[in-house]
Formats: sequence, structure tokens, C-alpha cells
Amino acid sequence: MSIVVHIPSPLRSYTANEASVQATGGCVDDVLADLNATYPGLRFRIIDEHNRIRRHIKLFLNKAPLMDLSPSVKDGDVIHIIAALSGG
Repeated sequence: MSIVVHIPSPLRSYTANEASVQATGGCVDDVLADLNATYPGLRFRIIDEHNRIRRHIKLFLNKAPLMDLSPSVKDGDVIHIIAALSGG
């Protein structure tokens, strides 16, 4: 099962500047674990130590916003990772 994951530019240093990568899994959490196996450290930038989506990150499964990591995924689904910008 192949899931496309779109990576925001602030996190592309983990994916060798790839804007989209492929991962596998039965649910969103599994997909992020698979990504982390290929791109170590990426999951921690998205998910905190309490297994919650970080406040400055938004995740979408296809076009639906995600509030947690439990939704199932199927072949051909797309996960979008959106990172908030800050600065001044």
C-alpha cells in the first residue's frame, strides 16, 4: 500500500529536499512511523512526545483535516503536512 506524503519546505532537509515521498501503513500513525524509518527524526518534528500533532503542524488526509493519528489509510491516499511559519 503506497501513500503519498507532501513535505513542507521547512522539513525537507529530512527528505533530501524531496517535496513528496512515499510511505506505507494501515493508519496515519503507521505512515509516520514508516517515514521516520526512512527519514530519521522527521516524525519528532511533526508529533510531540505525547503522540499528539504539534501545534504548529496541520495534517490532512486527502482534503480532510486530522485531529489525531488514528484514521485508516488506503492505497493512493495523500497526506499533506502543513507547517506554520513564524518570525518577525
